[in-house]
Amino acid sequence: MLKRLAAVVAVAAGILGFVAVGSSAAAPAAVIGGGSGIVVDNELLCSVTTIGHDNSGRLVGLTAGHCGEVGSQVVSEANPDAGVVGRFVVANHSLDYAVIEFDPAKVTPVNKIGGVTITGIGGPASFPQIACKEGRTTGNTCGVVYGDLLQTHETWTQACVIEGDSGAPMVVGTTLVAMVNAYLAAPCIGPEIGTTMSAIVSDMNSNGGPGAGFQPI
Repeated sequence: MLKRLAAVVAVAAGILGFVAVGSSAAAPAAVIGGGSGIVVDNELLCSVTTIGHDNSGRLVGLTAGHCGEVGSQVVSEANPDAGVVGRFVVANHSLDYAVIEFDPAKVTPVNKIGGVTITGIGGPASFPQIACKEGRTTGNTCGVVYGDLLQTHETWTQACVIEGDSGAPMVVGTTLVAMVNAYLAAPCIGPEIGTTMSAIVSDMNSNGGPGAGFQPI
């Protein structure tokens, strides 16, 4: 059974009881990068894949497509006082990725969160490479890459993921190769499955809208 990885805020009430969608002029900017936790529409917890600029100069980031719809509001889990820091502007459910347009006045973009640094985007990983991810739930975990077993623009790995890790960056070294979307059968036992970045970048570029020409920070 394929299990998507957005976590419901109500399930994690002990962690998120302080979250409120709002804004404060005095609040510091939210630090956002690949692996940052986000709250979507005050309902779902997901992870940011990466952040950077598209060819129109917009500050944009990526996450899993099942985390929201176009217009969904995004709040930083780590800095809820910053208020709504971005909104979904693309939600592609066939490739399961979304583009978030962030407010540059409310966000400080970074290329390192936790144990993952992103210096560029590369092609799909393959067996027997080791890939690592940084997610808001399970943090930094690594595992062997199995590759695109079904030839569907997905990368399968043995990295541990559970709910809330949806959208987390999957890297080989410092190269972003995929995002986390789901696991098969059981968390941290069944393989992790995620869309390759090459497929996501190609789709964004072909559509020519938000995210086209994306370059990470």
